Formats: sequence, C-alpha cells, structure tokens
Amino acid sequence: MEFYRLLTKRDSQKENKTSPTGTPATINPRNMIGEIENRSTYVLAIKSDVETQGEFINSLIRAVETAEFTDMSDVEAFIKWLDGELSCLVDERAVLKHFPQWPEKKADALREAAFSYRDLKNLESEVSSFKDNPKQLFIQSLRRIQALQDRRAYWKEVLTTLKEQGTVPARDTGNYTSPGNGCWTPVSSMKLSSLTLAKAYMRRVTKELKYNESSQEQDLLLQGVRFAFRVHQFAGGFDAETKHAFEELRNVGTGQQKQ
Repeated sequence: MEFYRLLTKRDSQKENKTSPTGTPATINPRNMIGEIENRSTYVLAIKSDVETQGEFINSLIRAVETAEFTDMSDVEAFIKWLDGELSCLVDERAVLKHFPQWPEKKADALREAAFSYRDLKNLESEVSSFKDNPKQLFIQSLRRIQALQDRRAYWKEVLTTLKEQGTVPARDTGNYTSPGNGCWTPVSSMKLSSLTLAKAYMRRVTKELKYNESSQEQDLLLQGVRFAFRVHQFAGGFDAETKHAFEELRNVGTGQQKQ
C-alpha cells in the first residue's frame, strides 16, 4: 500500500509540473481506496442476496412462469407487484443473472406490455378530456391535435397487428406470446373518440378562416379538410356533431359564412 501511495504521489507531482493550465490534476489515494471498498461492499451485497434470497426469488420465478391474463389491467397490476417485490434486491439484474431459470423474456414482455397499456390509457384519457384552448396560438393548437391523432394512428396499427397475430410487439419475447388482443382497448372505441379531435381541429380552422384575414386561406382550408378526411378514414365515418363541424368548415371555405 505504501508503494502504491508513493507511485501515485510521484505521478501527481509530475502532472502538476506539466499541466499547461496550471490546475493541479491530483489523484487522492484515499478516494480511490474508498471507491474500491464501496465496490467491494456492492459485490458482497449482491452475493448476499444470491445466497439468502434464493427461496424468495424461486417463488417469483413460479409466479411469472404461471402468470396468465385475460385483461391488461391485471398485467399492469402484476408488474407493479413484481417490481415492488424485486425492489428489495440490491441490484435486480445483477442478482437475477445468478438464477438461470429466471424467465427474463416473459417478465420483460409483460413489463413492456404493461408500459404500453399505461401509455394507451393515458392517451385515451388525454383525448377524451381534450378541450381546445382558444388562447393558444393557432398553429400550436393544430400541432397539438395532430400529435394526438398521430399517436392514435400508431396505436390503431399496433392493435390491428395484435388482432391479426395475437401478439404485442416486443423487443425480444422469445417463444413467449405477450397478452393477446382480447386484453386491449378495442380499436372501435379509439375510432369513436378520434371524432373529438376532428371536431376541435375543424372548428379551429373554421374560426381562423371566418374571423382572420389570411393570404393562405386556401391552404388552411385544405389542411382542415385533409385532417377531417384522415379521421373519417380512421373512424369509418362521422357522427352528427362531427358532420355539422365539417359543414361549417365547408361553408366558410366556399364563402357562405365569411364575415
């Protein structure tokens, strides 16, 4: 140890002499020793978990291996429980790699499915409660609505694939099939709630065309109609309220309500 300290001291003195900035670039042996000790403590903690938590981990292995679900809310609850149980380990990945029977691919697939389900629920909640803010700039408002619809279009594609294949896209699920399409929000409900976005978009464009002079009126009209068409295709049609919003947009576009 004394020899090591002597070497590091010489190296520090050498760097101090040659440093072009004049800033000492010292190495504190005590810090390095402390880091080594901390690392050793970490390794020992992992070893302790491996040796003492075997029965507990084996019970989790059985829980994951036998887990079957018919509803995504149950998957979400299971993963929340599983992550809570694993949080008692000093390092989940480092400990579990010592248990080759741990069903890592299935656990990861379930975790990814639960994360995706939460994302979908948040999106549905955001869309269903969406209200356009009249104080928000016109372009920002349209971009916000467009971003929501783009996310919905992505999820429609995911759920359609799920319906056809009976799987959830995942990074590496191996031979494990993620929770099937029966667990997920039906595509039909997503289609209907998209009409909320279509109405908000068309009404915002209608208001802009009706009350604000612009040299790009034709472009704005086309933008509104294009968005309406996309949602019409996505949802498979309009309800009465959305049809009314489209009629208002068309009337303003043809000059019938221009003020």
